[in-house]
Amino acid sequence: MSKEKNSRRVADNEAMAKVRMLRTSPQKLNLLAALIRGKKVEKALTDLTFSHKRISDDVRKCLQSAIANAENNHNLDVDELIVAEAYVGKNLTMKRGRPRARGRFGRIIKPFSELTIKVRQVEEQA
Repeated sequence: MSKEKNSRRVADNEAMAKVRMLRTSPQKLNLLAALIRGKKVEKALTDLTFSHKRISDDVRKCLQSAIANAENNHNLDVDELIVAEAYVGKNLTMKRGRPRARGRFGRIIKPFSELTIKVRQVEEQA
């Protein structure tokens, strides 16, 4: 009477990692997602390591998590992995405010976002 195994959400040659509640806007995070999309994972890690954007460390950690999931959970070869998909979504938005002149109220919006990275194993052609 054991529970049935869940079906995989990704293909047999793919692995994914997701990070939520990143304290940046989705528009800024999408710039980094576009930077690594379609590249080999070692090139993508290098690009994120030397990027000057504040959130690039968190994106690099998510990519390393996807690589570790591919290696340990799905037995994929790390040297043949590419970043198949990297997409961004909205998350919580904190509303804050600041008093302004003449009794007005300046609204400050602090957005959060989430990032999903899928890596895929592709065989290199000789």
